[in-house]
Amino acid sequence: MNIHPTAIVSPSARLGENVEIGPGAVIEDGAEIGAGCVIQAHAVIEGSATLGEGNLVGYGSIIGSAPQDLSHTPDISSRVVIGNNNRIREYVTIHRGSKEGNTTRVGDNCFLMTGCHLAHDVQVGNHAIITNNVLLAGHVQIGDRAVLGGGSVFHQFIRVGRNAMISGGLGFRQDIPPFTIGGHDNTIVGLNTVGLRRAGFDAATRNALHDAYRRVFLGTLPRREAINELLAEDQIPEVREFLEFIASSKRGCCTARQRDREG
Repeated sequence: MNIHPTAIVSPSARLGENVEIGPGAVIEDGAEIGAGCVIQAHAVIEGSATLGEGNLVGYGSIIGSAPQDLSHTPDISSRVVIGNNNRIREYVTIHRGSKEGNTTRVGDNCFLMTGCHLAHDVQVGNHAIITNNVLLAGHVQIGDRAVLGGGSVFHQFIRVGRNAMISGGLGFRQDIPPFTIGGHDNTIVGLNTVGLRRAGFDAATRNALHDAYRRVFLGTLPRREAINELLAEDQIPEVREFLEFIASSKRGCCTARQRDREG
């Protein structure tokens, strides 16, 4: 274990083996940090935070601070739980859940780049990439292997499906289905074909997803009817996941951009 002499580490914090804590870092009462974690200079791990093994927490990042929710009171017990082998770069902020017993959660092998913010009750899956200055409002859900472009912002309670790709510098107020690309004006602009190929989805799976996308978003039937028609057919699991995500949306999903619908 390597703890810099200027770091402030509570005696009640639980530290795993081979943890490194840099200059001026603060580890509060009740914090739990797994083996092999590196906490860089001036980062703060509050007592509500649990980190798994092998995580990097960058300079000045703050994990576990109180949510920005006017209904939250100091007596509420909630947490942040971080999985294993995540890279959390400098000046990232992750707030704990807003209600009693709630948890903000990040899975395994994620990359959270400089200055991004995860508000209370956000849920991030595994292998997600959240690039610089992305802002996730409360209760946002990010699926496995989603990639969020720099400076993009997300309204509370929306979902981003797995293997979705989000263009940078944009705002979203509705769900982005799995395997798609989020684009301008709260739209989706097709399947994330390159990402699917890189992730190992074979040609047959990609073609089946393309067919489902065209029928749901570009076809002549109302979206609900198209989904029901497709679900009644024999579908591969990825297509069924795509359809069920859209069907279960509470905020509604982004629409296809106008030129795609017209083309």
